[in-house]
Amino acid sequence: MRIVGGEWRRRFVSFHDAPGLRPTPDAVRETLFNWLGQDLTGLACLDLFAGSGVLGFEAASRGAARATLVERDQRVFSELRQNAETFRCDRLELVRGDALKFLASTNVHYDVVFLDPPYHRGWLEKVASVLPRVLARDAQVYAEAEVELPPDWLPGMGLMRKGCAGQVHFHLFGILRNEHEG
Repeated sequence: MRIVGGEWRRRFVSFHDAPGLRPTPDAVRETLFNWLGQDLTGLACLDLFAGSGVLGFEAASRGAARATLVERDQRVFSELRQNAETFRCDRLELVRGDALKFLASTNVHYDVVFLDPPYHRGWLEKVASVLPRVLARDAQVYAEAEVELPPDWLPGMGLMRKGCAGQVHFHLFGILRNEHEG
C-alpha cells in the first residue's frame, strides 16, 4: 500500500494479513484528504484502530504536528512500528493498546480522528459515547463502516460528507454549533 500525498507520497507501507484488517484503499484516502484539505499542518490526528497505519501515516505525511496510531494486536503493531521507523519522524506516536482504554486515559485533544475498526464487532457504537472527550473544538471524525451511519451517529457532531466504495461506507463528521457560537 502506498502513501498518496504529502512529503512521503509514493512511499510504501507494508502489512501482514490479519483478521479484520482492511487498509483504506488509495481512492478512498484521496477522497478523504480532499475533504480534509491536503495540508494538515499543526493538527493533532488520531488513528484509533491503526491496523496498517496508512491513515495516520498519510496525516503525518501531510504535516500533522502529531499523529497517534493505536493498535491492539501485537503482530500488527510490530509491523506498524517497523513501518514507522522507516519514516524517521518524531511526529508519529505509536500506542499498543485497546481503543476504549486509550480514549479513557488520554488527555490529548485531537483535531482529526480516523476510525476504521474491524467490521461486525460493534466498535463504532462503543466508541461513540467516549470519543467526544478527546475532540478538539473544531474536530472532524472520519469513520468507515460496513453500513451507512446515521447523520447523528456521534453526539454533538453532524454528517458533513459521505461516500461508498464497494462494501465500504465512509463518512466525515464535524462539530455542530448553533448560530450564536463562534
